[in-house]
Formats: sequence, C-alpha cells, structure tokens
Amino acid sequence: MRALLTCSALLVLSACSSVTIQPQQITKLSSKPSYQDSRPFFMWGLVGDQRVDVKKVCGDQTVVQMQSQQTFTDGALELVTLGIYAPHTIKVWCAEHFAAGEGI
Repeated sequence: MRALLTCSALLVLSACSSVTIQPQQITKLSSKPSYQDSRPFFMWGLVGDQRVDVKKVCGDQTVVQMQSQQTFTDGALELVTLGIYAPHTIKVWCAEHFAAGEGI
C-alpha cells in the first residue's frame, strides 16, 4: 500500500503543464514548431528569467503561437533534483509554417 501511495505521489508531482500565447485567437497548434529549446529554471521554477527574441526566431514572419511547456522529461528532472533544477521547453510557431498548412 505504501509503494502505491509513493508511486501515485511521484506521478502527480511530475505532471506536465503548458502555457500557450496566441496573438490572434486560432486553434491551438500541435505541429512541429519553428523554434524549440529547453531553458533552465531553478527552485521549482521560481528562479530564472529566460527570454526568447521572437524577432530573431521568425524574422519578418508573424508569430502565430508561443508556448512554455513542462514536458514529462522536464518534470522528471525537476523531481530527481527535488525542485532545484526545473527546466521548461519553449516553443515558437511562425506564420510561414502556419500558412503552409503545417500548423493545422
């Protein structure tokens, strides 16, 4: 019983989450993003200031969607380090991919 409770607690603590920002309201994109990178945060994500220059990522293209996501791998790393290291995956979609039908 104790092992079941421990496994359940570990599963809940390593849950995934995401924050999605769209300048224009569209259907949430799930295709391959134009840019993806893992960024370091610390102390359960409370320490760290990471920025992505979307003008460099998309150039003259319009930004269609931005997303900060804690993937299963990110959550597992946070769990193993007891919250000291809490990476997040950053994704950006540019209009070029969306217009080409890749974002639908």
